[in-house]
Amino acid sequence: MPGLALITGASSGLGAAFAKQLAARGYNLLLVARRGDRLEALAKDLDWQHHVRVETLAADLTTAEGLAAVEQRIYAAEDLELLVNNAGFGTMGKFFQSAIEVQEEMHRLHVMAPLRLTRAALEGMVERGRGGVILVSSVAAFLAAPGSVSYCATKRWMNAFAEGLSLELASSASPVKMQALCPGYTVTEFHDRLGYDRGRIPKFLWLEADFVVAESLKGFDRGRLIVVPGWIYKVVVALSKVLPLGLLRKFSKRQQKAIGRD
Repeated sequence: MPGLALITGASSGLGAAFAKQLAARGYNLLLVARRGDRLEALAKDLDWQHHVRVETLAADLTTAEGLAAVEQRIYAAEDLELLVNNAGFGTMGKFFQSAIEVQEEMHRLHVMAPLRLTRAALEGMVERGRGGVILVSSVAAFLAAPGSVSYCATKRWMNAFAEGLSLELASSASPVKMQALCPGYTVTEFHDRLGYDRGRIPKFLWLEADFVVAESLKGFDRGRLIVVPGWIYKVVVALSKVLPLGLLRKFSKRQQKAIGRD
């Protein structure tokens, strides 16, 4: 039987989708997010549907206190088999015009939180000889986009972090797995909070959260390090590796215009 899965940013979107699909697989859950009321509602629903143990922990991972609380809970979890680092957010506007506090908050959430939580999780997983970590990255990790400089940079860091750890685990003959999940536009509250007009983006570019998570877990079962859901985004990633920088810049600018940003 599966053990415990800890999911950050679990109150909505991809985090909630991970919770539902992992509960269906028989995992017990530890759900982490800032909105405790939404976590409790989700926990009751999952307990009723799948009869798994669901624990909630309301914590803000951009604060020292919140991050430490989750970190310590991980160290205490002897049955932790999966960590899903999903918590994240985006911003709008040019880096040099944005509030530095918001940029720092993004780096704390996208870099320092996964760094510390992954470190805490891997210590026990490697010792027990089982488990894995999923970092929810983005197709943006393969691109550079005006107005999303820190977002692209932190997601690129996630990919490099996952790749390095995968090599390190393999060199240690550990069966513990790493994954960087890199979805494109996904229908969640993420874009709503930014005020995106979804109608500006072609429908064929939008992915459903359940599909993204199903692709992630299928890839995890197969030991895939980088998972890019959807054929269109597989093409985008492939092209990003071979197209000249000038064409990539033009593509990024057109994407910014498509979503009403400059």
